[in-house]
Amino acid sequence: MDKKEIKKKLLSLKDEEYRQFVARLVPNIDPETILGIKTPEMRALAREIFVSEAREEFLNTLPHQYYEENLIHFFVIAMIKDFDQYIKAVETFLPYVDCWPVSDQSSPKVFKKNHDKFLPYIRKWIASRHVYTARFGIRMLMNEFLDDDFKEEYPELVASKKGDDYYLKMMIAWYFATALAKQWDAAIVYLEEKRLDEWTHNKTIQKAKESFRVSDEHKEYLNSLK
Repeated sequence: MDKKEIKKKLLSLKDEEYRQFVARLVPNIDPETILGIKTPEMRALAREIFVSEAREEFLNTLPHQYYEENLIHFFVIAMIKDFDQYIKAVETFLPYVDCWPVSDQSSPKVFKKNHDKFLPYIRKWIASRHVYTARFGIRMLMNEFLDDDFKEEYPELVASKKGDDYYLKMMIAWYFATALAKQWDAAIVYLEEKRLDEWTHNKTIQKAKESFRVSDEHKEYLNSLK
């Protein structure tokens, strides 16, 4: 499989009805860059690219033309097993991420065994002025450091992140809603002390109340903090 074959396969998988659906979900990008390819098909193509001779060419051809190429790009690099190689690939790609579905990819397995090396990169990504790099960093902190490796200093990394972008603020709210489910005592003080801006504060409460992981008692208390 080479670069031309990848493009040909992408175009053969496009679906106009699904393209219109995706365009409504991602209104901040040009709809002409969306082909309308379902996730299972993109993941299957990513697996083909990963084992092909075209992998490095695909990863190094930036920016991509299509939205789906960006998603496939993350699917491909998530399969890299070497931590340093993965970090290099991610940091090369993050500046080109331009929407929330691409930035919100799940944590690859390589992170599970490398938490000690992972945190400095998360701190750097959260501090980035690029919205989707910061969003990616917050999501990784949420995915990887709200359980056994949690420390009370971590929510401050998120609370101190400033910016008016909707997708950034929504990620901050998502982080704190999840933290309320997993680390209630550490997270609730950020609402009690009004340490988030008003919109993010209220969105956090909304998302926490929608979560089945937050107890009814805690949801009732959250109502008092609106």
